[in-house]
Amino acid sequence: MIEFLKGKIADIDINRVVIDVNGVGYVLTISDSTASLLPGIGEETKIYCFMSVREDGVTLYGFPSYDDLGIFKQLITVSGIGPKGALGILSVLTPDDLRFAILSGDSKAIAKAPGIGKKTAERVILDLKDRISAESSLNTGSDISGFTPAANESSRDEAVEALVALGYSSADAYRAVKEASSALGSDAETDSLLKAALKVIL
Repeated sequence: MIEFLKGKIADIDINRVVIDVNGVGYVLTISDSTASLLPGIGEETKIYCFMSVREDGVTLYGFPSYDDLGIFKQLITVSGIGPKGALGILSVLTPDDLRFAILSGDSKAIAKAPGIGKKTAERVILDLKDRISAESSLNTGSDISGFTPAANESSRDEAVEALVALGYSSADAYRAVKEASSALGSDAETDSLLKAALKVIL
């Protein structure tokens, strides 16, 4: 089993990257969002892997962090979601945003992924809601060179954590912070998000 690859990028396009590791080129299937995070050809990077072994061949899937890899593994346990569907979801939603969608019951956000209909999106929420916790949402780092998390991610996570500490459920906290974040914009600070979220809940 290949855990991760570290080497130079030999070739890259929207859904595929070739990593040169000591003269051996590994082909990995990646999401649109992962492709946008990678540095240029000739640059060194580290990418986490999931190996899918089927009768028609072996496919390596690449991810920028353990967090992305972990949520991918959870997605493919859902009936009707294969590796292609899981990558499609991660192309339109970051792991953090996907957790927000699951805990707030936002099937429309998940259904924006290519090939994912409303019923499948609802199944994702039903199957994964109990396995997503407020604590897991705080692990959003990436190991891909040059990637910087969105400025509002830490503020949003801190606001959710504060609401959970106040006794609100994870689902209510995520729903309230999501609504507050949409109203205030992506640059909102933790205090502003928390105040707005409390107004939503109350």
